[in-house]
Amino acid sequence: MRRLFLLLLAIPLAPAAAQQSAPADAPPPSTAPADKKPLTLDAIYGPEGKVDFSGPMLMGLTWLPDGEHYLARRDGALMAVDALTDEAERAWDADALAAALKESGEFDEAAARRFSRSPGDFTPDRAHVLIEHQDRLYGYSFVDGKLTRFTPDATPRREARLSPKGRLVAYVKDSNLFVADAAGRQTQLTRDGSPTLLNGLLDWVYQEEVYGRGSWAAFWWSADEQSIAYLQLDESAVPSFTLLNQLTTRPAVEQYNYPKPGDPNPKVRLGIVRAAGGPTTWVNMTKYGSQETLIVNACWAPDGKLLYQVQDREQRWLDLNEADPQGGKSRTLIAERTPAWVNRLENPTFLTDGSFLWQSERDGFRHLYHYNRDGRLIRRVTGGDWEVRSLHGVDPKTGWVYFSGTRDSSIEEHAYRVRLDGGPIERLTEPGAWHRANFDPQLRYFFDTFSNVSRPSQVVLRYVDGTPIRTISENKPAALEEYAFGAVEFHRVPTRDGFLMNAMLIKPHDFDPQKKYPVWSLVYGGPQNPIVSNRWGGSGNLLHHYVAQHGYLVWVCDPRSASGAGAISSWHAYRRLGVTELQDLEDGVTWLSLLEYVDPQRVGIWGHSYGGFMTAFALTHSTAFKVGIAVASPTDWRLYDTIYTERYMQTPQNNPEGYDASSAVKAAAELSGKLLLIHGLMDDNVHWQNSEQLMYELQKARRPFDLMIYPRNGHGMQFNSRHWIETRLRYLFDNL
Repeated sequence: MRRLFLLLLAIPLAPAAAQQSAPADAPPPSTAPADKKPLTLDAIYGPEGKVDFSGPMLMGLTWLPDGEHYLARRDGALMAVDALTDEAERAWDADALAAALKESGEFDEAAARRFSRSPGDFTPDRAHVLIEHQDRLYGYSFVDGKLTRFTPDATPRREARLSPKGRLVAYVKDSNLFVADAAGRQTQLTRDGSPTLLNGLLDWVYQEEVYGRGSWAAFWWSADEQSIAYLQLDESAVPSFTLLNQLTTRPAVEQYNYPKPGDPNPKVRLGIVRAAGGPTTWVNMTKYGSQETLIVNACWAPDGKLLYQVQDREQRWLDLNEADPQGGKSRTLIAERTPAWVNRLENPTFLTDGSFLWQSERDGFRHLYHYNRDGRLIRRVTGGDWEVRSLHGVDPKTGWVYFSGTRDSSIEEHAYRVRLDGGPIERLTEPGAWHRANFDPQLRYFFDTFSNVSRPSQVVLRYVDGTPIRTISENKPAALEEYAFGAVEFHRVPTRDGFLMNAMLIKPHDFDPQKKYPVWSLVYGGPQNPIVSNRWGGSGNLLHHYVAQHGYLVWVCDPRSASGAGAISSWHAYRRLGVTELQDLEDGVTWLSLLEYVDPQRVGIWGHSYGGFMTAFALTHSTAFKVGIAVASPTDWRLYDTIYTERYMQTPQNNPEGYDASSAVKAAAELSGKLLLIHGLMDDNVHWQNSEQLMYELQKARRPFDLMIYPRNGHGMQFNSRHWIETRLRYLFDNL
């Protein structure tokens, strides 16, 4: 019966077949200057009539080890391009590779040709490559042209990784770690693996929240190829979660382990095993006693020691430890503490003298610190109320440290350099754009890929002092001159206590200051995840202009938690997600209402994921918004995963009041305005139960709302994307 009710709610929002290309049943009129074209959804998304607004995206700009050449795709092939002269040659002998694959008798003509063009993962020196074909692993040497079959049997394997010199390959099979050599000998390094005891393989929550979505490998080769460090995860006590796919005749069940706040986490330990086989040496972590810990990063130091980062379950502290691979004895080099949470940090960057650079947020802003090998602080390298975003390297000859950061603007990223022993910071890139720097291995040149809100990415090759050498891609799509776009303004908006938020306002191209305009706002708001930036936004930004073209102001405002102004600004959200952020968003609406051309009674809001939470939270805790669209929303933080949630909220046992205060479900009876919930039924990240529990409480309180559910879709709404875009627009145009 409930399923029928959901379908009935969804039916009014589903477009008729004849209206699939229309954004709404009766959208507001769109106008454009006589010499400009109006934006359409077909022009933005296609598939028919899609217009190239962003220009060519240069993929594969990867520096080669010599620092003189880089990889670039030209005419469908990867070429080695001379950085200074632009002369190009094939990056490898694809014909020789194809011939070797065919001669093996295990690759047909089509497969050999395909792998010769795009073989697989290379060793750092690009002398060897790993090829995975029909559940077998092969290695090819570009030095001697030999093809090695590492695994003669066709068996599913996961996370195969070549050793640094390409002589061996490590992989996971049946939750155990293996190594294979050029003779096809396979050595099983662990034997206790099971569906719930994972060796060298991450579970769901570790890959999602710690090591990065889609990255499942949990082992690291030593530089000398003699040892492998790996994580062992025991998730036998972690509760499972069930997803149900009902697009089949018989519902298909997908089940996996997913810890929710307060649930048992996977138990983790770090081991070191010889690549030739033998017993595992477990890293000694007895200093932590019985408390639950997370192992959030690991790497091998140049001197052969293993470094790893440990945090407590609620991530209030982080230790950088060093382990002796022979006996597992550990010592702590650096202990990080803050008034709130500590983020997982980058691994150290080692210098030739054994000292290292360390990135820390201990004072509320991520900066660089220089330590000796024993963990004694030599000096702080950068400082101030801004952030280092990435460290590119240190030139041992000149002492220059190259990094990217936000010293000049929190909505732009620039490349900088500073002397290791102190001195002024030099900016290497030009203001007015967001820059992504890619330095060559010898730190002589860098690619400067930059864009702003009105200009897609361009690429310039520069010397390390910022002097331009040549333009790699000027990228001026003609469509940007052919279509109508409104003005984009950046603002600094004060909150009630004086914090200055970053905001972006997009106006209609035919903006009339004498009119009153409704406002459509986008929010994310997740801690330290700003969305206001002076860079090209692709189809999402084009959709903003499409909405503005139909008579709306588009407003994007980052609350302080997501301001990009350091971790210190996000700490206001600690133990009560959404509360301070919503006050900030309300202050943004107050600021807008002072503008003569804004209709403060017609302000809408929408967001996806954390932005969906903020939308649902806003409509249940505020009267500032007339309309809201909440997509894939965490509606009660008790329903999300442990590692993300407990970082900001602690456990429900330690912070029950905070969980209640941050819940849209608990406040469902206070719903104000029109709310559309959108969710994918196969969302393995933010489960459908979030929307379902909010729906249930809204129904109990007799509060009207609307719903669109998407079978088969996960968190990214990867299927039926045009439909859900049109659904959002229709709801906007009909209700705001």
